Amino acid sequence: MEGDGLKAGDRLPSERELSARLNVGRSSVREALRALELVGLIETRRGEGTFVKRFYENGLVQLIAAFLLQDEKTKQDLLQVKMLLERNILSLLLSKTKEQLLPLSELLSSNETSLLLFHQAFFKQAVELTDNHLLYRIWLIVSEYAATFSYKAEVPLEDITSYKNIYRAIENKDMEQMMHCYEEASKVILLHM
Repeated sequence: MEGDGLKAGDRLPSERELSARLNVGRSSVREALRALELVGLIETRRGEGTFVKRFYENGLVQLIAAFLLQDEKTKQDLLQVKMLLERNILSLLLSKTKEQLLPLSELLSSNETSLLLFHQAFFKQAVELTDNHLLYRIWLIVSEYAATFSYKAEVPLEDITSYKNIYRAIENKDMEQMMHCYEEASKVILLHM
């Protein structure tokens, strides 16, 4: 499918065509499609065909996370990777103009009530601004896994000063200040894990 350039939302070839192309029986194709649908990677629409779904829209992340993230070391490793990605995302934003950063600026007046959700929204917007699709996909998957952690408590969004300071440091092209502000914002998130 990747060789065909199929992406989320695209229609898969028919069972007959897949069977011929893969040189397997139609029953094998049907069984494979059923398995892919069961884990949420494809969806069948009656009368329309079978379509590729977005990876992060299915419950596969939660399913895999239940098995992968059972020990504390793996959780800590995942958080470390997430933080490394977020630091690099911010670094890439230093080359952006004020106009290009506008969507991130607008997010700072968000109506979000949860600090954890705001953090996620802030970095989702930041990684989108990097215009690096691979980085976006990697960060999204890592963030989805991290989101499966149980937090001690829902943290109300009372103060986004750290995020405003991150944004100001990006605008001023001040890498050192930006990293310092990121560390401050991350400490608050980590406190509630």
